[in-house]
Amino acid sequence: MTIEFPSPQWRDYELVDSGNFEKLERFGPYYLRRPEPKALWNKSMSENEWKSLTHTWFRPGAGFGKAGKEDSGTWDRMKKMEDQWKIAYKSGGKGSEGPSFNLRLGLTSFKHVGVFPEQAPNWNWIYAQTSRLVKEMPSIPRVLNLFAYTGAASLAAKAAGADVTHLDSVRQVVTWARQNMEFSNMDGIRWIVEDAMKFATREARRGNTYNGIILDPPAYGHGPDGEKWKLDECLFQMLQNVDKILAKENAFVVLNLYSNGYSAVLAETLAKQAFGKFKSMESGELVLQDRFGKKLPLSVFIRLTR
Repeated sequence: MTIEFPSPQWRDYELVDSGNFEKLERFGPYYLRRPEPKALWNKSMSENEWKSLTHTWFRPGAGFGKAGKEDSGTWDRMKKMEDQWKIAYKSGGKGSEGPSFNLRLGLTSFKHVGVFPEQAPNWNWIYAQTSRLVKEMPSIPRVLNLFAYTGAASLAAKAAGADVTHLDSVRQVVTWARQNMEFSNMDGIRWIVEDAMKFATREARRGNTYNGIILDPPAYGHGPDGEKWKLDECLFQMLQNVDKILAKENAFVVLNLYSNGYSAVLAETLAKQAFGKFKSMESGELVLQDRFGKKLPLSVFIRLTR
């Protein structure tokens, strides 16, 4: 199991400080203060220092502590800032080539801003695997991004030369992802608003396959027609469906899990049971580190290749 961090060469993002169930982050020119249930330790900076930096502070609402509603609330503006702004992603790190793209950020009522920065190592891995397939395959590799949110992983695959299908159940989020593609001077991504399980099942029935499949499923969710998603109940079936539409060779899978009760060992066991033969598998945690060296683990991942 490995622990991976975003490269410090990514200039448009920084975890400044964390603690007392909060985190202070910089996205481009703006400093955002948000709840963070995994920040169990004390802050390194004083309350006055936090307040002096913060542009906006997310205050949890009435749904705090309720499953599926725990992230609802409002933003309290402390300084003047834009409602929407852009940041650039450039991987840097270890001298290796990686994807470059732009992301439009904004303040939502669920404390999110349009990007999960700890996912940067996954973007780099997706780019590297796709680039490898582009060189090795006679045809353009096909990559499917399920639960695709605002599309950073889609852009990483597209930047490497893939034929990309981006799927999410929320139309507004897919529109946001399309804007990110346009801001990044890319085109040609296929956009689908649908329930991920329903789509994967239908693709398997049709015999369609993909060389890369990316999954970042939420703990709870709903499809556009009211389909219910609960991670604990649906994940294994989802992985079995993915196995049916994953190419038997020249292929990769990335699975990211945010649920607090999930470990890398559990994710490995799930993947080994759901998928047949594969060449390699790696697992680990995606972690942010603040200015004071405190490490904030946010998700676990599995990556496998065929």
